[in-house]
Order: sequence, then C-alpha cells, then structure tokens
Amino acid sequence: MRELKVYNTLTRKKETFVPVTPGQVKMYVCGITPYNHSHMGNARPFVTWDVIKRYLEHLGYEVTHIQNFTDVDDKIINAANGEGVTWDTISNRYIASYFDVMDKLHIRRADKYPRVSEHMDEIINMVQTLIDKGYAYVIDHDVYYSVEKFADYGELSGRSLDDMMAGARIEVDDRKHNPMDFALWKGAKPGEPSWDSPWGKGRPGWHIECSAMAKDCLGDTIDIHCGGKDLVFPHHENEIAQSEAATGKPFAHYWMHNGHINIDNKKMSKSLGNFFTVREAAAVYGYDCIRMFMLMSHYRSPLNYSGEILMQAKAALERLRTAKSNLEFFIANGRDGALSEADAAFVQGLDQYREKFDAVMDDDFNTAGGLAAVFALVTAANTYLADAGDNAATAVCLRAADMLCELAEV
Repeated sequence: MRELKVYNTLTRKKETFVPVTPGQVKMYVCGITPYNHSHMGNARPFVTWDVIKRYLEHLGYEVTHIQNFTDVDDKIINAANGEGVTWDTISNRYIASYFDVMDKLHIRRADKYPRVSEHMDEIINMVQTLIDKGYAYVIDHDVYYSVEKFADYGELSGRSLDDMMAGARIEVDDRKHNPMDFALWKGAKPGEPSWDSPWGKGRPGWHIECSAMAKDCLGDTIDIHCGGKDLVFPHHENEIAQSEAATGKPFAHYWMHNGHINIDNKKMSKSLGNFFTVREAAAVYGYDCIRMFMLMSHYRSPLNYSGEILMQAKAALERLRTAKSNLEFFIANGRDGALSEADAAFVQGLDQYREKFDAVMDDDFNTAGGLAAVFALVTAANTYLADAGDNAATAVCLRAADMLCELAEV
C-alpha cells in the first residue's frame, strides 16, 4: 500500500502522512520579515514548500496554504526610523519586492498572506486567553509567557528547560519569573508603532503573532507547519506552547524544517553580511536556474552556494529544455498512423518514470531523487528519438512530452 512519509521534527523520525481531514491539507508557512530584499537563503524555504504543495496536489490533496508577513518588527522599525519613513512604508516596499522575485521563481501564491498589523484583535484575544488560563502574567504594560507552566516545553527542539537556559542568549529582565519567559505583548516605546490593549498601548511579541494568525486562518489544529531550521527554537517551540495552552488541542501534527544555504560553511544571512540577493544571483544565472539549484539537494540538507553548482543546475535545466523542444518538434512534424513495435514498447514503459518519481517523492519529498526520475525519462526519450530518426511517431512524442511536463510541473 502506498504511503507518503514525512520527516517530523517533533518526533525526529519519518511518519506516514495522515491529514486531519481526509483529502485535505492545512499548511502554515512562516513567511518573511519584510525589511530588505530577499536573499538566496530566504528563497530556499519558499521553493521547498512550493514543491511540497505541488506534490501534495499531484497526489490529489486539496491544499490550503497560509503564509504570513511579520510586518511589525524591530528590524522594520529600525529601518523606518533610519530612513525617516513610516514602518508600513518599509514593510510594503519589501513585500512587493518579495512577490516580484518569488513570482519569477515560479512559486505559486499562497491562499492567504495574513499580516501581523491586520490581526491585532486575534493576537490580543489569544494573549488574554493565556492570562486567564494562568500561562501568562502582566508586568507593567508587558505580558510574558511562563514557560514553566507548559509541561511539554522543549519537546520540539529536544532540549530540557535547564539546557535551554544554559545555552540561550536571553534578554536580561529581572522582572520575569523565569529568564526563559518570553514576551507576548510589549509596552509602547517612543518611536515605535503601537496598538491599544487591556495592558496599555504596545505591540505583540514575535511568537504570538504566528499562533494567532494560524488559528484565525486554519483553526486550532493544522496538518503541516513549515519553516527554516533556525525557527525550531525559539519561534516554533514558543508557538506550540502558546497555541496548545490557549486551545488545549495539538497545534500542528507535522513540523517540517528546511536546511540552510551556506557560504564557506556558514549560514547565509543578512546579519552576517554573507548573502546574495535573489536578484543578484538571477542577474548572473537566471531564476529558473536558481530554482533548479535548490531542488538538486534534499530540502533538509544544507546547500552550499557556489558558481560551480549553479552552472551544473543551468546545464541540467538546458537538458530538460532541449528534450522538451525535441519532442515538440516531432509532435508537429512526426509520423502519424499506426504505432510500430518500438513505438508501443516505449509508450508502454512511460508509466515507470511516474512510478519512480512518486516512489522517491513519497520518501519525504526527495526532490533530488525526483529529478533523477525526470532525467531518466529524458534519457529514454532521447534514445527513442535517436533510434527513430525522422520516423518518430507524433503520438509517442506527445505522450512522452505530457509525462515530462507532468513530472516537471511538480
């Protein structure tokens, strides 16, 4: 019996994928904080989740895909103050930039892109629920989550609370009950945007935002929650603590995290200054090449950014395009009529490439294996055309081209 296996960060093993509602998948993706142009490291997760969404649809699932914008954040506020503009000027500018490059990477749009600034009521309501249930406490105009009150805190990251306290960089605040307690609501400070709340003017902490938006858009329990490995702790750990304390239900059944893109064995990031924007890379290699580059490795593996690997991706892409072009030529100019034995044998063997593709993609969305299956089809098609010469059959080339496009579409 066929099964889709998904590596679940929460259990640290591959599990058979079983959605909450048969035939439907609810998928929440942590989006960008829009304060600068998207770099290559930003793009990898969205290419990854796009392929996963496409494959789920290929299997026949109806996917509801939600991806947020964290449009209220310290980095946005600092950028706005530095330019002397409003915070939303910065966020709107870089959200537009995000869509520009992601569209060129052929990343399909999510069903909805909730913004923090548009979900203050939901955020405030969830914070109040956590206070009412005894999981959060108010100090002055701030609200903190008490991590000691949540028994499963640390389960996602696989660390005990004591270990996390020893290894974490914690903002010093003697008012907190525990150094690991994190902010749900921050009292207003000069030069920052703020909203009214029962605890005074302020703005939400980072983690509560995704909990509230996911609940509002997808309900109490979702199937898949996605993000980069750097979000496992503290962001996703804190999301679980907040959401499950507030609702009393499991927050997400499957937690999926992509590996980083590295330069000289260091994570590509704006904070380290070792990054290339997608636009910069695309100016040299092209957007399709970037997408191919990101799919040549398994999504959970680290990916090394280098010109040599990008050129390999470019060559692979050209091989696909050439194969498609050759098939299209014989679709237009090939032989009509009855199929020969060689024609029939080739057509009969086409399904094996879909079967190979599905088998490797069923194993935790192995895109490297999926591409291998696609290129095995390309090799077979090229061999058929070479053997047939000018006698290639139109119907056979049409079937091969359809199969190639079906798999490549994923």
